[in-house]
Amino acid sequence: MAGETADLHAQERTGTGKGAARQARRDGMVPGIVFGGDIDPLPINIPFNDLLKKLKAGRFKSTLFNLKVDGHEDVRVICRDVQRDVVRDLPTHLDLMRLRRATKINLFIHVDVQGEEESPGLKRGGVLNLIRPEVELMVTAGDIPEQISIDVSGLNIGDSVTISDVTLPQGAKPTIDRDFVIATLSAPSGLRAAEGEEDEDQPEADEVPTTEMGPPDDE
Repeated sequence: MAGETADLHAQERTGTGKGAARQARRDGMVPGIVFGGDIDPLPINIPFNDLLKKLKAGRFKSTLFNLKVDGHEDVRVICRDVQRDVVRDLPTHLDLMRLRRATKINLFIHVDVQGEEESPGLKRGGVLNLIRPEVELMVTAGDIPEQISIDVSGLNIGDSVTISDVTLPQGAKPTIDRDFVIATLSAPSGLRAAEGEEDEDQPEADEVPTTEMGPPDDE
C-alpha cells in the first residue's frame, strides 16, 4: 500500500434505528456502525459524496483506513460490508471493524520497482510490464508494510519476477497459493516483428529441397 494510511472522516450519529438512518440519508450522509476491539459499537455518519468517491476508486473493502471522529481517538478500521440500494446501487449503510494490532487482514500492497537502470534487458530496449502493481497479502494490522519491492537489475529480455522472488515483510503472506507473476521483461515491438519475419523466412525442419529428375538415359 503506497503512502500513509488514508483518513476516513465521520461524525458520531446521535440517534439510532431506522428513523435516524433515514434522516441521515436526507442530510446527505450514509449511516454506519463501527464495531469490534472490545469497545461498544459506535454509530456514525459519513458524507455521501466522500464515501461514493472512495467506493468508485475501487478495493474499498480491502483498504485500511484511519477513522477520524470528533470526540474520539483515531482508530484503524477496515470495511466489512456496504449495503446498497437495490435499484440505484448507491450506498445506504456500511459496517466498519476496528482492528487490533494482532488482527490478520487482507490488503493490497503497492509494488515498488528497483534496479531498472542496471537491467541488461531494459538497456537493450526491452519493455517492463508490471502485471501486478499491487499484490494482495495477508498482513498483521499492527505491522502493515507501505510497499513491497521487486529487483529487476538482473533481468534480461524474456525474464520475469514471481512472488517467490520477493522478500516479504515478516508476518506477511500472499493470499494466492501459486507462484504468480508480478512483472515480465519483453522484447520491444520492433525486435519482435523482426524475429517473426526471420522465422517466416526459415524453411520448416522437415522440408527437404527437391530437384526434378528426368527418366534415365537409354544405354
